[in-house]
Amino acid sequence: MTNTLIYAHRGSKGTHPENTLLAFEEAIRLGVDGIELDVHLTKDEQLVVIHDETVDRTTNGSGKVRDMTLEEIKKLDAGSWFSDEFSHATIPTLGEVLELLKDTDIRLNVEIKNDVVQYLNIEEVVLKELETYSYKDKSIISSFNHYTVKKVSQLDPEIETAILFMELLVEPWKYAKSIGASALHVYVPVAFADMSRKAQDSGYPVRVFTVNDEALMSQLMDLNIDTIMTDFPEKAMKIRDAK
Repeated sequence: MTNTLIYAHRGSKGTHPENTLLAFEEAIRLGVDGIELDVHLTKDEQLVVIHDETVDRTTNGSGKVRDMTLEEIKKLDAGSWFSDEFSHATIPTLGEVLELLKDTDIRLNVEIKNDVVQYLNIEEVVLKELETYSYKDKSIISSFNHYTVKKVSQLDPEIETAILFMELLVEPWKYAKSIGASALHVYVPVAFADMSRKAQDSGYPVRVFTVNDEALMSQLMDLNIDTIMTDFPEKAMKIRDAK
């Protein structure tokens, strides 16, 4: 038996267009432990759920999120790139996702994309939205921008925060603690390092992105890694159930 949790990465990204309500609805239907998503700020300072700094890859539009209003972004088709059957999908707001989650106990990992483009006060806007929907106690805020993680921790010491990183670091749990973070979100290879076991032994959950290979899923579960983030949550849950 393994206690490893399964988080749907950008929703059920492997089977539905990423970071859309359709992908999140599928994750909820599957009964995942958590959902991971990414947020950016529009020109009119609305939080939208999209991974890239531009809309080019995942919609029929082009341009930077920060240069577009929410109204402009809402007109875009965010599903046809994945499959014609999802042509009605749009880029959701964080509020829409929180509305979808309100009657669940699903943990929400909000990754603040604040490293390539610097969004002024995005930390405050995210915290306010989580507060509005009473979802703060079921949320984790993470970022590759550790200044953002530190700022969130300072603004609200109660909310769980995590540092994202992709390389081996020396005692990263001590560094995380120094900026107020309480978990480590790591790239797959790092999860197998002795560092990750020591982190978990020190009380710092290690959550791994993005694990889509079945053999790796199984190996990480055998290590009792805290969380696997995957594009294929249904596959991961079946492997876990078989343990």
